[in-house]
Order: sequence, then C-alpha cells, then structure tokens
Amino acid sequence: MARNSMVKIIIVVLLGLVLLSLGAGMFSMIKDGANSSRTVKFLTLRITLSVLVFIFIAVSFYMGWIQPHGIVPSRS
Repeated sequence: MARNSMVKIIIVVLLGLVLLSLGAGMFSMIKDGANSSRTVKFLTLRITLSVLVFIFIAVSFYMGWIQPHGIVPSRS
C-alpha cells in the first residue's frame, strides 16, 4: 500500500513540475518575446517531463505498482 501511495505522490509532483514549466515558459514568452531561447528551453523541459510522466506510469503499471480500476457507466 505504501508503494502505491509513493507512486501517486511521484506522479503528482511530476505533473506539478510540468505545470510550473508551462507557466515559466508563458512568463518568459510574455517578458522576452516569442523568439526567446528561454521560452524554448522551458517548453522543451515541459515536453521532457510529460514524456517522463507517461513512461513512469507505464513502468508502474507493468511492475504492478499501480492497478487500473474499471469505470462502470451508470445505467439509466
């Protein structure tokens, strides 16, 4: 159970870093202009972190650290 919690915390932290990188890229684009190398660096970091989150979720599922749960649609 503790491993499941740790995986969820890691995923939330990585997603928070993605949002921070997105905000930093937006701020640098507004402040420096769209052709700034800082903007490109922040957006590259965001893409890298997003891919890392996806890979981490896939590995966690493969290793059995997380399990999918079925979402059953309600019957009307």
